[in-house]
Amino acid sequence: MELESPPKLSANPRRRLIAKKRGMIQVIFGPMFSGKTTELLRRIRRYNIRDDHCILLKTRDTRYTDDFDKVVSHDQTNWLGGVACDRLFDEVEAAKIADVIGIDEGQFFPDLAEFCEAMAQLGKVVIVAALDSDYRREAFGNILSIVPKAESVTKLSSICYLCKEDAAFTARLTAETEVKVVGALDKYRPVCRTCYAESHCNK
Repeated sequence: MELESPPKLSANPRRRLIAKKRGMIQVIFGPMFSGKTTELLRRIRRYNIRDDHCILLKTRDTRYTDDFDKVVSHDQTNWLGGVACDRLFDEVEAAKIADVIGIDEGQFFPDLAEFCEAMAQLGKVVIVAALDSDYRREAFGNILSIVPKAESVTKLSSICYLCKEDAAFTARLTAETEVKVVGALDKYRPVCRTCYAESHCNK
């Protein structure tokens, strides 16, 4: 008796289209000097290898370069070209033609959650690197509003500059009380829970 051949699986173009266009939000949290920007750039480079069209959006930060349109890690060994803006929706047209949107220093953008959700709904992969808390260990602005909208949230740690254990928080070394004070090792240090209590006086 001749066995009947199994039916051939037909390709479903709609399923392929949905899979290709399925959006998501990835969030990378952590204190300063934990490698958030480095991880963001690593993921963007990976998507570049896949020939996805990527765009990087950033704040107008020139701590490590005079070029507004560069995303640079704290150790200055990692960088990619980006687009500087004050609000993410200022670059919405450029974002719409991208497959992958990277956002550095997400805590500084007032329209972060709305922008990320809108782009993910359009099928974009959105990767956000951001501080989850300020020097007081309080939510940095409205940054935590992105969490319920995200498919994945990663929290990185640094090394405590006092005891060399894992550091999850950022201590400010100056007496400034504004939440947004741009700086690097001249103003901030990563600290663990124990050392945070000792350094919280901002000395």
